[in-house]
Amino acid sequence: MIGGMAPRTLHVTVPDVDWVDRLADLTDVDLTVWDFSSPQPERHVDLAVRPYTVAAAGLDALDPARLGVIQSQALGFDGVAETLPAGITYCNAVGVHEESTAELAVALLLASQREVDRYAREAGQWNRRFTASLIDRRILLLGQGGIGGELVKRLDGFGAELVRVASRRREDDRGVVHGVDELPSLLPTVDVVVLAVPLTDDTTRLVDDAFLAALPDGAVVVNVSRGPVVDGDAVVREAGRIRFATDVTAPEPLPPEHPLWSTPGVLVSPHVGGMSSAMQPRIERVVRRQVARLLDGLGPDDVVLG
Repeated sequence: MIGGMAPRTLHVTVPDVDWVDRLADLTDVDLTVWDFSSPQPERHVDLAVRPYTVAAAGLDALDPARLGVIQSQALGFDGVAETLPAGITYCNAVGVHEESTAELAVALLLASQREVDRYAREAGQWNRRFTASLIDRRILLLGQGGIGGELVKRLDGFGAELVRVASRRREDDRGVVHGVDELPSLLPTVDVVVLAVPLTDDTTRLVDDAFLAALPDGAVVVNVSRGPVVDGDAVVREAGRIRFATDVTAPEPLPPEHPLWSTPGVLVSPHVGGMSSAMQPRIERVVRRQVARLLDGLGPDDVVLG
């Protein structure tokens, strides 16, 4: 006790009991379980850790008088601005998923480029064939945020030329970052496009018929950003000429009857970019850092709303 005042207790909710066990060593913290599917706790919650989801559904029912900060376990926050009541601070999970998502992007790219998915479908057959390599190819990385930066690190050793594109042209210690306005002249010159952009009005259906038509025959497009960035119907129309590998779709989940499942040259994973063994220790570090900041009377990190 300092100056006659008792230490502050921080009221924190976590989505399941496993979180309580992992954070049991925290002091001056009262931990309870709330998974956002049950009614909001009656008492005020300083920090609420959401379950791992990118959905904004249900946030509109929250009472800001009883909730201070929400810590998301996801990097994306599509629809949150339109849903979250004023007065609640929303933080995304910076530094949690970027490496794992970049890793999966490389896995999807390699599997598509070397046609591993085709070999898997030909189980029991010994159909040897030459396939494309990443060696000596030009790879366009569209998006230079956290995932884009991790992609640069992982693709550096493949013997390919990296063409980096962001919202505007600039230069850094690696050289030129092209602006998105340069895409019409760049697309015909590259063999691979990897998408790692946020979902905005400008990026919705960025990859459309014209985008795909500008790519050379045999090009590969990999999407680890958001499903609506790509016009799925345009991908189906380019079947056989362009290959497509994606971890995100529109809609999600992708219905069993959707043509992308059966389109030749298309490889789909069910939005699992961040779902690796690397996630839990990283999100736990984020939550511990937020708790420490709030106990010190500081604002939370990585605020996207509020």
